[in-house]
Amino acid sequence: MFTITPCAAGCGRTAISGSNICFVHSANPELETLRITEYITERNIIKDLNVPGMRFESLDFSGRRFYGCNFREAGFSMCVFSGSVMRMSFFDFADFQSCDFSKTDLQFLSFGGARFRDCTFEGSELVHINFGGASIFETTFNNSNLYNSRFINADIERSDFINCNLKKTFFIGARQESLSFKSSNTAEAVFEMGE
Repeated sequence: MFTITPCAAGCGRTAISGSNICFVHSANPELETLRITEYITERNIIKDLNVPGMRFESLDFSGRRFYGCNFREAGFSMCVFSGSVMRMSFFDFADFQSCDFSKTDLQFLSFGGARFRDCTFEGSELVHINFGGASIFETTFNNSNLYNSRFINADIERSDFINCNLKKTFFIGARQESLSFKSSNTAEAVFEMGE
């Protein structure tokens, strides 16, 4: 699991991997992003990476395996994660714009409070995922396994869950607008708490 080291600037944030300061206090954010991007793209397996607040744009992370990483409050625009594997990693309050997570194998991740716009998770394993409080717009989960995942208090609009396994998937308190659950097992999902 990633190491939490306080930022040397004393701001209360955590330092990014390979540095003693956080991304916000980096003297050269572009160089730090390039360093981390090269680290990821040069490896098939990425373990214990801690890069909260970092911004990534138009990058191909497909086929990579991420274990115990922290991408809290990170930004991803037009990034490709297709075919990737992720375990026990954190993306809380991260922002995803036009990202491709198709055919991924994601388990035990937290996307709490994250924002998704125009993304795809088609054909993916999304098992034990926390989407609690997330804002999800124009995103597709078609043909995915969402077993035991949580969308509690999420804001979900104009998104598709067509032909998905929703067994033990929780949508309690989720605001839903213009969603399609066609051919999904909604009877096995939990949309509200019983008496």
